[in-house]
Amino acid sequence: MSDLYAVIGNPVAHSKSPLIHARFARQTGQDIHYEAILAPLDGFVETVVAFRQRGGKGANVTVPFKLEACALSSRLTERAKAAGAVNTLVFEADDILGDNTDGAGLVRDIVVNLGYALGGQRVLLMGAGGAARGVIRPVLEHEPAVLTIANRTRQKADDLQQLFASSGNVVSTAYGDLRGQEFDLVINATSASLHGDLPPQPKGIFAAASLAYDMMYGKGHTPFLQFAQQQGAARLADGIGMLVEQAAESFFLWRGTRPETEPVIEMLRSSLGSP
Repeated sequence: MSDLYAVIGNPVAHSKSPLIHARFARQTGQDIHYEAILAPLDGFVETVVAFRQRGGKGANVTVPFKLEACALSSRLTERAKAAGAVNTLVFEADDILGDNTDGAGLVRDIVVNLGYALGGQRVLLMGAGGAARGVIRPVLEHEPAVLTIANRTRQKADDLQQLFASSGNVVSTAYGDLRGQEFDLVINATSASLHGDLPPQPKGIFAAASLAYDMMYGKGHTPFLQFAQQQGAARLADGIGMLVEQAAESFFLWRGTRPETEPVIEMLRSSLGSP
């Protein structure tokens, strides 16, 4: 019998995780079966219990259940504690370990795949929701000159600034107060691209050699990346690399072996028609 894993979410039919983990398993010779499970919005815990009873060894968790997964975990990794959310569950005998691999996936894509050193850079993180919170500490571990968090609701950005102030130079602000500032790396952690919208960032924020990074992805450039290109950003990147790298981190946690991500990223880009 193959070891059983899954991604649990609502919606979940669009998830690329089964395809990614099937490629990882084939590449590493691991005997696993990975499926997508649609959980009722009010039935996440029951879905996890039923999956464990079927022999599930671990699961990825996607929207809107990452906070519930955190509460369900009997133990949390340090990065899951910092994120306040869980996207990876490891089922042990009488235990559930909760982890968050999103930040590690983002940083690995930026530093390793894109060859962009974060140390000493001026970084702007747009958004103050769960996606943003999960990546702050991993970014700060690379010692940027400053990490500025901007959000429509200033208080949410302020809350994150206070939460992570001891981990590095963190500044919080509203979008309108970004005028006149330039950044070496601008990360879009908002959901605007999902809806074909643009975050309300002002013009002129991209430094000459800047990298614009959108956690979202799709066919062609997202509205944010189109804006960044028009504004003179030197490099553009979408979230496909982050998606594959966070999956590889989960795979390593479950199986103890790290798959090669580059061929899987290329496969996804080709299938999506992403630039």
